[in-house]
Amino acid sequence: MSAKILYLNIFMNRKNFLSAIAAMAPAIPEFTRTSKEDNQSKQSIIPKYLKTGDIIGITCPAGYIMRNEIEAAVLQMESWGFKLRIGDTIGKRDSSFGGTDDERAEDFQQMLDDFSVKAIMCARGGYGAVRIIDKLNFSIFLHHPKWIIGFSDVTVLHSHLNRNYQVASIHSKMCNSFPDDHTTAEPVQIDTINSIRRALTGEHMKYAVTPHIMNKAGVGEGLLVGGNLKTLESLSGTRSDIKTAGKILFVEDTGEYLYSIDRMFWNLKRTAKLVNLKGLIVGGFKIKPDDAGEEFGRTLYDIVLEKVKEYQYPVCFDFPVGHQRNNYALKCGVMHKLVITPNSVILSG
Repeated sequence: MSAKILYLNIFMNRKNFLSAIAAMAPAIPEFTRTSKEDNQSKQSIIPKYLKTGDIIGITCPAGYIMRNEIEAAVLQMESWGFKLRIGDTIGKRDSSFGGTDDERAEDFQQMLDDFSVKAIMCARGGYGAVRIIDKLNFSIFLHHPKWIIGFSDVTVLHSHLNRNYQVASIHSKMCNSFPDDHTTAEPVQIDTINSIRRALTGEHMKYAVTPHIMNKAGVGEGLLVGGNLKTLESLSGTRSDIKTAGKILFVEDTGEYLYSIDRMFWNLKRTAKLVNLKGLIVGGFKIKPDDAGEEFGRTLYDIVLEKVKEYQYPVCFDFPVGHQRNNYALKCGVMHKLVITPNSVILSG
C-alpha cells in the first residue's frame, strides 16, 4: 500500500469517527453539567416517613442546650409513639456551642450512620453548623436517608442536603421551642408543634394563609427550598449553596436591619436565585429599628418587590414560618404547589 493510500485511509477513518461522535452528542445530554443541575428541580430523595416505635435522635450541631431544656420535647415526641435517643452533645458546652466542633461533628455523624435512627432533631439553632458541615460524611446516610429537622442555623444542613444529595428534610421548630405545658400553651404553639408530627408521618401538608395586600397573585409548582436568609447569603459560592431554578423559595430572618435585608435580597438577585423561581414565600422577619438619623426609608415589602418586579411568579408575604410562634413545619426538597389569589393563599405538598 502506497503512503498516499495509507494517508487517505487514516483520514477517512478519523473523519468517520468524528462524525459518529457528533451524531451521538444529542443522545447524551444528561451527562452535561447543565442537565444535572436542571434535574435538581425534578428529583428528590424522600426519606421514609416515621411509624410508631421509630427512633428520633436529638443532637446539637450548633448552640448548646441542657438536658432539662429538651425534656418537654422528649415527652411530647414520646406521646406521638416515637422513641428518643439523646446525643452526647446534649448538656455539653464549649462557649456558645454544644461541645467542640469535633464533638458536635462526631455526635451528628453517629446519628447519620446509625441505621436504627430514623430522624435527627436538632436541639436548637444559634450558630455552629457551618463549622462542622465539611467534617460530615453522608455516604452511609445516602444508603438509608433519614429526616433532618430544624431551622435557623440548620438552614446550613437543609441547603447542603439539597445542593449535593437532593435529600428532603424538615424545616421546623426544634426542642427549645416545645411548650413546657400544652394545657396552657397557645393554640398556635400546639398546632405548629403538631405540624412536625404531621410532616414526619407523611401527612399531606396544606397551609391556608391570610392574604397580604402586597402579594403577587399566581400559581407555581416546584420543589420547596430555602430557610434563614442570612444563612443562605453566607453559603453563596460554597458547595452548600442551593440551586433555586424551577423551585419555590422561602426565606425568613430575625434581628436584621432593613438595609441588611436589602443587601441580602440583592445577593439573591445578583446570584440569579430570583430569576427562574416558581414562587417566592416571604416568612416572618423580625426587623431591628433603624438607628436615629440612619433611616433606610423602605419597607420589607418595598425591598422584595423591587427585586422581583420583572418576574411573573407568585409572591407571598407574612407566611407563618420563621423566628416566631407560628413557625410551621415545611418539607424542604418536596414538591409543593403555591396558589395565590387576591382572597387566599394556599401552599400544599
